[in-house]
Amino acid sequence: MNHRSYLALAIPLTISTITTPLLGAVDTAVVGQLPDPAYLGGVAIGTVVFNTLYWLFGFLRVSTSGFAAQALGANDEREGKFAFIRPFILALVVGISFILLQGPIERVALTLMDPDADVRVFAAEYLGIRIWGIPFTLMNYVILGWLMGMAKIKVSLLLQVLMNLMNILLALVFVHVFAMGVSGVAIATLLSEVTAFFAGLFIIWNAFQHRFEMPSLKEMVDASSIKKMMSVNRDLFIRTLCLLTVFNIFTAKGASYGTEVLAANAVLIQIHYMMAYFFDGLANASSILVGKAVGSGDKHLYKKTLFLSLQWGVITSLLMAAGYYLFGDSLLTLFTRIPGVIERAHAYGFWLILFPITASVGIVFYGVFTGATEAAPVRNSMIYSLIAFFGTLYYFVPMYQNHGLWLAFTVFSLGRSVFLALYIPQLSKKIFPKRGVRLESDQMV
Repeated sequence: MNHRSYLALAIPLTISTITTPLLGAVDTAVVGQLPDPAYLGGVAIGTVVFNTLYWLFGFLRVSTSGFAAQALGANDEREGKFAFIRPFILALVVGISFILLQGPIERVALTLMDPDADVRVFAAEYLGIRIWGIPFTLMNYVILGWLMGMAKIKVSLLLQVLMNLMNILLALVFVHVFAMGVSGVAIATLLSEVTAFFAGLFIIWNAFQHRFEMPSLKEMVDASSIKKMMSVNRDLFIRTLCLLTVFNIFTAKGASYGTEVLAANAVLIQIHYMMAYFFDGLANASSILVGKAVGSGDKHLYKKTLFLSLQWGVITSLLMAAGYYLFGDSLLTLFTRIPGVIERAHAYGFWLILFPITASVGIVFYGVFTGATEAAPVRNSMIYSLIAFFGTLYYFVPMYQNHGLWLAFTVFSLGRSVFLALYIPQLSKKIFPKRGVRLESDQMV
């Protein structure tokens, strides 16, 4: 394992992962070209709701990837099959439940966000359409996680590119040709999610070489395997719950400063998502390699992956911060041309320069822990970071308002890195108990 082989895995995974937030980003960008900021505010509210629902169950992709990578490292075809089937069934059940609960979800979301009346109308319109895509998206998480864990990177990339190209084309046609407004972008995203699911299912069928056999119920409910899967998923669920608590409070508090601030924050958060998913691509590469190392008992591969993850996380963060400093103003115009929104976004944009520097280590090392299927440290580090967020929010928002809000978010991002990094020695000793991995500079490559 060296820089070239790590990047050969990380780059396509990054490209694949960066397409994930494009669904919400495309919706935001398309309606951002419309004259009324209420369109943008409505889609911003709707996007936060679906990010909440999807991220809350994002463990379906992450844990599936970790278990699949370990099965691949151990060359265990049976466990590889279970790594797909068990979370797939869970995703189907959860997705159907959300459709049945769509009324309460909409009421709770709009009550918590409490947007202006015109923004509320567009948000409800967007929510009512996209809710039908939840089962397909959650099952697609499992498909993508399994493909990534099995190191089938090219097909996972093609699947993501298909979904996002379709979304972009349909959104532009529905909004600018058929003048369908918010409904147009919502329908475009829904159709893209459904298409990606069926394409992914076809890929999985071929991956099993058309000889897929459903295991017996006894095999499916193996107590130790179910307990391990649920334990990891529980901890990742709590981690995501902490993350979404921050984003929802951030959006709701920003909405209290008016529609223009809400819209500006929405644009900046979409750019933040793009940055975060760049790091998530590195995390996915680290997760696959650590999973293989654990499955095969390869301590050398684990050490190399750990150091390469740290190095490329830092390098990427510096490049990203410099990129936004140089080209941030041009990037803002891709999302909206409303002068008041651009002015507000420009005023708060310097916080995005700090984000990659503070968050990179936490996001990339997240992949190390999920690849080892040791999620308790991830859970704990997020809880500590959430406490730091609330403390900063309490002291600084009353004085600095939206700047205080961004400061609290930056403190949270830094906490994710610091607290999780402190668990690395403990992880190394646990998965290789005879002798831990020491973070010495002469071991880095």
